[in-house]
Amino acid sequence: MNIIFELGKVSDIDELEQLYNDLNDHLAKGINYPGWIKGIYPIRQNAVEGIKNGNLYVAKHNGKIAGSVILSHEPVPAYHTVKWEFESDYSDVFVIYTFVVHPQFLKCGVGKALMDFSIEHSVKSHAKSIRLDVYEGNIPAIHLYEKCGFKYIDTVDLGLGNYGLNWFKLYEKLL
Repeated sequence: MNIIFELGKVSDIDELEQLYNDLNDHLAKGINYPGWIKGIYPIRQNAVEGIKNGNLYVAKHNGKIAGSVILSHEPVPAYHTVKWEFESDYSDVFVIYTFVVHPQFLKCGVGKALMDFSIEHSVKSHAKSIRLDVYEGNIPAIHLYEKCGFKYIDTVDLGLGNYGLNWFKLYEKLL
């Protein structure tokens, strides 16, 4: 599958919002591994902020957005409560957010390609590590992250218990 990666643009926002909605609809019909909820996360505002901040990347196949990822230097507060492999002020660490694959492209290698892109981009940007959190029940994502060389660090509460998401695993990949 030919996938092109590029920085997200304002003109991508409507398509990203549709991707988020399509994905949440798909998750609601089956096993909702990440525990996402349509209208709660991910939403249009996540795409708007990622594009405004210049850190949202899209994976396109034949001109259609097949997936997307946000690579940020801003951790959520719980990240400061654990001992990471590499201590940093986050200027040389990327945190993966809003890692999504359109339902039409699930099990086609888009997720792996997005992870590979995230790692390559981080290396080119001279980052020392990449971090992410994943809901403990999101077994497919956990398998992907571990396959890509991410190491389990700790399990934390991200304050999403109201949505039934009590524990998140933190992972890091040293570069």
